[in-house]
Amino acid sequence: MLFVALAPVLDPALVGSAIAQALGVGEAAGRPLVESVKDRLRDAELLLLLDNFEHLLAAAPLVADLLATCPRLKILITSRAVLHLRGEKEFAVPPLALPDRDQLLSLQTLAGSAAVALLVERACDARPDFAITSENALAVAEICRRLDGLPLAIELAAARVKLLPPGALLARLEHRLALLTGGPRDLPARQQTLRDTIAWSHDLLDDPERALYRRLGVFASGFDLEVAEAVCASDEVLDGLASLVDKSLVYREEGPDGNVRFQMLETIREFATEQLKALGELDATRRRHAEHFLALAERAAPELSGPTQSAWFDVLEREHDNLRAALQWSIEHRDAELALRLSGALRLFWIVRGHRGEGRRWCEQALALDPELGGTLRPMVLSVAGHLARLQNDYTRATALYQEALAVRREAGDTYEIASSLHDIAELAWDLGDYARAVPLLDEALAIRREIEDRGGMAITLRLLGRVAYEQGNDAAARAAAEENLALFRALGDEHAVGHALDFLGVLARGQGDQQQATKLHQEGLAIFERIADKDGLAQAWLNLGRLALERGDWARATALCVESLAALHALGAPGDLPPHLDTLAGAALAAGQPERASCLLGSAQALRDATGVPLRPSERAEYAATVAAARARLGDPAFNAAHATGRAMSLEQVVTHARATQPNIPPPG
Repeated sequence: MLFVALAPVLDPALVGSAIAQALGVGEAAGRPLVESVKDRLRDAELLLLLDNFEHLLAAAPLVADLLATCPRLKILITSRAVLHLRGEKEFAVPPLALPDRDQLLSLQTLAGSAAVALLVERACDARPDFAITSENALAVAEICRRLDGLPLAIELAAARVKLLPPGALLARLEHRLALLTGGPRDLPARQQTLRDTIAWSHDLLDDPERALYRRLGVFASGFDLEVAEAVCASDEVLDGLASLVDKSLVYREEGPDGNVRFQMLETIREFATEQLKALGELDATRRRHAEHFLALAERAAPELSGPTQSAWFDVLEREHDNLRAALQWSIEHRDAELALRLSGALRLFWIVRGHRGEGRRWCEQALALDPELGGTLRPMVLSVAGHLARLQNDYTRATALYQEALAVRREAGDTYEIASSLHDIAELAWDLGDYARAVPLLDEALAIRREIEDRGGMAITLRLLGRVAYEQGNDAAARAAAEENLALFRALGDEHAVGHALDFLGVLARGQGDQQQATKLHQEGLAIFERIADKDGLAQAWLNLGRLALERGDWARATALCVESLAALHALGAPGDLPPHLDTLAGAALAAGQPERASCLLGSAQALRDATGVPLRPSERAEYAATVAAARARLGDPAFNAAHATGRAMSLEQVVTHARATQPNIPPPG
């Protein structure tokens, strides 16, 4: 093998001279030096390694000429840009493997990650006593992720461990280019800071490529070709993107649906954003970005209740970081209209895909921008924020938001929206078990919606009327309302709502003792929830199937389903929804011969009900009373009271951890 370092060579015309020097070939009078190189290599069996070719692409024809002339010659080239020669085989060198963010990893597994291993090795060079520990492991892993697994970035970060512990280093990585400097002096200057390394590639671009590169820096989670063309205000995006991909500044990914998406590593993107800001283009480009994603969200909003909702939920999930960036820009620039419009359009996405706390924070920030803003935008977002607060069991704030929205809508005389507010307040009354207050509000809302022929609104109100009727013991009225709202939702093509309607009909079937029909209905609903990734729907269907399993004596399956549902709801941040899941889990623990565990779970459920104000529903009282009585009978009053008190004293995190604890392998009795 012959190694030729090309980094110091600045003129493509001198590549042949560099190869000749490495071969020891001198100039001959009247003969081009390249011809002498060919003579030396013509019959040689040799691997020629040309290192750092990206700034010398004009010399690519020389490489082709050498290969054509010297049949036994092989050439390996390291370059940040493709040469575009016939027969060229490109091998992309990926970043180092990163630890999995979604798994709890042991220190040994974490240290086995290539990125973490490099950081620890280089950190030990800077500080010999450095070690990965349980205290710093999460910070070390996140540092590697923030640096995209790039070896140079990790090495520069590791050198900083001499002064900063991992936690402090991680906190400073928001501006990584300013932090990651001071590489070894024996490296080329471009490798002594991360900024200089990226600048080396940036400086090789022509002016249109540089303009495209810096504008692409506004995308927070990738982009497709059409979006890039819209936001970057350029007619040359296709060719420019191809060049940036060739030069390793952008990479492409092909999804399972065959759609191509482009990404930039965060370190590369930060440099692009710096360039955009330095040239005074940042605000204009971010505005185009925000307006594009507002248009996307508003195009998606009506589709989220229609037959293509699953695909549109996936689109918004894929663009979630870009939507966040658009919201952040609107908040920073106090663009109340854009912020409110975007918050209103994302309502159902936040609810179904489990982004409730985040959505509520965006809504509250948008509402604070201009409290005097007129029109329909403000009451719409008041309603969205109220709904998200209600789902998090913050009933005081939800009440205030709903009442303000209703007052504004009554003043404007907007009949359609008045019905919506009446329904919102009724739903709040339902949560708190105040059915006497909920019914007249729902009746008024339904009458308005029937009059204006709002089929979607009618279906939503009928759904809640059915649940209220069920809790009041009127199964016939509940079934009539449920069947009508199911028919309406099916006609509208709203799969999300159809799934919830089927699941409720399963509850009614179980109440009538028809286990087979109940199972069928719950499973039909579950299939829909899985298809559209409705986290709340999944949790409810798992609970209902768990209850059926417990009735059949299958406590192991009931436990597994309830633990799954409990974990899903905990992730949604809705503690008031957890007690029924804990009650059923307590019943499964009793069936497994664990009365102390059952009593503890019952205590936890009671504490959550007390803390959130969510009552024990009438439909749940008989099962709850039977579980309490059985646990008390098996343990006796003193032991039951002690276990119950232990459960009541647990924090929410302890409750979930206790509930998810591995069940002993105890066969069911009988």
